[in-house]
Amino acid sequence: MSESPFKGKRGFQRVLNALGYSFDGLKAGWDNEAAFRQVSLLAIVGIVLAFSVHLPAWARAVVIGSHLLTVIVELLNSAIEAAVDHTSLEKHHLAKRAKDLGSAAQLVCLTNLAAMWALAVLGH
Repeated sequence: MSESPFKGKRGFQRVLNALGYSFDGLKAGWDNEAAFRQVSLLAIVGIVLAFSVHLPAWARAVVIGSHLLTVIVELLNSAIEAAVDHTSLEKHHLAKRAKDLGSAAQLVCLTNLAAMWALAVLGH
């Protein structure tokens, strides 16, 4: 199988291009995805709160990592939804499964976030 023609850049230019694509992705998420904006704002508030309340360093790290994980999972969930919608807007059981699995991943992630906050606050 041949490589993609879009893989032409190498070295530092490749890193710069990748960084630009990443910022484009963050902007697209913010501009087009309400759920991404919601988990991003939740993460900002949660991270500020994690530094505002008395928590041991391990708990602060776990809470902050869990908040960042919700943002990551939402980006991936949004990517799945966009790819499925690009493929076809027709209803199909596999498209529904893909979207439902992405949504379930975010539910598990948010449940983890709540559990980590509970452990951080009650466990020290």
